[in-house]
Amino acid sequence: METNLSRRNFFNRSIPGIAVLASIPSIVSACIPDGSPAGMPKILSKGDILLFQGDSITDAGRDKEMGFPNNPRSFGAGYAFLAGSVLLNNFPELDLKLYNRGISGNKVYQLSERWNKDCLDLHPNVISILIGVNDYWHKRNGRYDGTVQVYEEDYRELINRTSKQLPEAKFVIGEPFILSNTSAVDETWAEPFNEYQLAAKKIAGEFNAVWVPFQEIFDEAVKYAPETYWTSDGVHPTMAGAQLMAEAWLKSIE
Repeated sequence: METNLSRRNFFNRSIPGIAVLASIPSIVSACIPDGSPAGMPKILSKGDILLFQGDSITDAGRDKEMGFPNNPRSFGAGYAFLAGSVLLNNFPELDLKLYNRGISGNKVYQLSERWNKDCLDLHPNVISILIGVNDYWHKRNGRYDGTVQVYEEDYRELINRTSKQLPEAKFVIGEPFILSNTSAVDETWAEPFNEYQLAAKKIAGEFNAVWVPFQEIFDEAVKYAPETYWTSDGVHPTMAGAQLMAEAWLKSIE
């Protein structure tokens, strides 16, 4: 009897979390229109090299000494690993080669400083970038003096430079996001940070990039569970948040 009660209590405690996870496809569908019926990514072709780039959200604790394609230790434990795993599992016929080169703490200018080694030398056909939260956060805490104008100009120059050297490359640009009522983020972030989000979206439009509306996705998600369910500090996703990001990314590229 005690065992049955314990088991029942476990399932009762687990039901809210299960319900939220079951709702993740609904959250994503509410924000991103349906893509191709078969879910086949339109921007990918057989033999493509796909590169994930960004800061700690993309880095997700990856082993930077490894750096191999399609290797779990090289991908960390974040949305890039989850999204990449789905692509490799669902579309083996594409024979994709996937890399993660996100580095924690990076701002746009730091991507640019390492771009030859961590992008151009890999000759990617598809480049997914999520960058921006540190460009504002580090300015806010006095560790950086860049402005939103610097962010936009540096970002545009980075994509321009890449397009000139890899003219066939396609881009996926993720919207930098925050959630308030968390340990690092409060409501005073919203207005100034929105300028960075608008700059990123503007650049996505200029270069005909796939846009992943992460902020919209997380804003929808907090209707189902509190902010700290999706991100521990308002910036870095939890396990549920990483899964939400992965599904949003995958649906965006359909």
